[in-house]
Amino acid sequence: MENKAYRGHVLVLPYPSQGHINPLLQFSKRLVSKGLKATLATTLFIHNTMQPQSSSSLQFDTISDGYDEGGFAQAESIHAYLNHMETIGSKTLADLIIKNKNTANPIDCIIYDPFLPWALEVAKKFGIFGAAFFTQTCAVNFIYYHVHHGLLKLPITSTPISIPGLPVLELEDMPSYISVPGSYPAYFEMVLNQFSSSDKADAVLVNTFYELEPEAVDSMSKVCQLLPIGPTIPSFYLDKCLENDNDYGLNLFVSDSFVCNNWLNTKPEGSVIYLSFGSMASLSNKQMEELAFALKGSKFHFLWVVQASEEAKLPEKFVEEIGNKGLIVQWCSQLEVLSNKAIGCFLTHCGWNSTLEALSLGVPMVGVPQWTDQTTNAKYFRDVWKVGVRAKVCENGIVEREEIEFCIKEVMEGERGKDFQKNAKKWRDLAIKAISKGGSSDKNIDEFVSKFINS
Repeated sequence: MENKAYRGHVLVLPYPSQGHINPLLQFSKRLVSKGLKATLATTLFIHNTMQPQSSSSLQFDTISDGYDEGGFAQAESIHAYLNHMETIGSKTLADLIIKNKNTANPIDCIIYDPFLPWALEVAKKFGIFGAAFFTQTCAVNFIYYHVHHGLLKLPITSTPISIPGLPVLELEDMPSYISVPGSYPAYFEMVLNQFSSSDKADAVLVNTFYELEPEAVDSMSKVCQLLPIGPTIPSFYLDKCLENDNDYGLNLFVSDSFVCNNWLNTKPEGSVIYLSFGSMASLSNKQMEELAFALKGSKFHFLWVVQASEEAKLPEKFVEEIGNKGLIVQWCSQLEVLSNKAIGCFLTHCGWNSTLEALSLGVPMVGVPQWTDQTTNAKYFRDVWKVGVRAKVCENGIVEREEIEFCIKEVMEGERGKDFQKNAKKWRDLAIKAISKGGSSDKNIDEFVSKFINS
């Protein structure tokens, strides 16, 4: 029986994918540092895959999505998965609340990913404080908000697009669900449904920091009282205030960290291009070929994350021919890599976690966005934060080797390269300041906790 009494107990419920689990896990650690107990509830399949280890104040528990043996891959469609998860997840989430009810620390608050809006209904059923946690940028959330509420009509027939608090956007800057009508309709419905009940949430949290998106935060705050609480990066890389917090702690893939670090430590400062397209991307054979030949043709060293499922797409004998110029790994600790002095730029798919990590660690970027919010993130880091370039796509949807080489040179040694480095350092300093004691995000976290806890 648990005896220690904490200031409060939060139950944290992420959407079950790596890019959504990590920010919520990291935020849970921040709440623990504020004297709270946190329980992160993942699906049984994710829990069994990652095998997380609980501590006294940060614990892991499970709900069911109805696919306990294989997770999302077991479902016949995204619709089926989400429907199953709502039906079975709601029941097992309620069971979890009941299990904690008569303990020394019953659940005071549920922090849920808005991809799972039904979690708020469960919280309200038990009279528990419910907080939505948006894992994407405020700007992207506000675009989806406008579409959900009919303030931005689809399909878009005229450009540029003007949304309060956002820079002027072209169609190519919009999330792919909007710029390519009819693409991934189930996912588009899911991102819009984030706002189906968010107005009933007791708090709205966003994984950004105010200084990064002041205009977007101010504009969206007029319709939704949100609190930026990021960046959700392990403390070791920012304020160094959380003990032993040098990694997210949960990984769906096995990292080659030892190999990566040893190799990087033999390379000169700023001489290596790091490439990773995240945990979900699947590039075409042609795009992989263009990337490979661009890297081979450049004069820079490179570290490229190529998942096992993608390795067959590499050109024949590519790995043998690059020798020590490049290193191909199936996965790595991205934070360790980005913080290594050998890294000169990050060639990225522009996922928000990757973008936020690069900004927080002061690394310039080359953007090759693929889908969803990545195109909007690329717009921001190129034109608003000015920390890199976005590669141009040909009519066939491919970024060709000449363009990739040009972009790499522009960031690594072009006229604007020094400005990118200077701006990247500026955002790193602001990220550290925001999450440090007394910073904008730290104050917002304190404000959030005060909403459901009597200090």
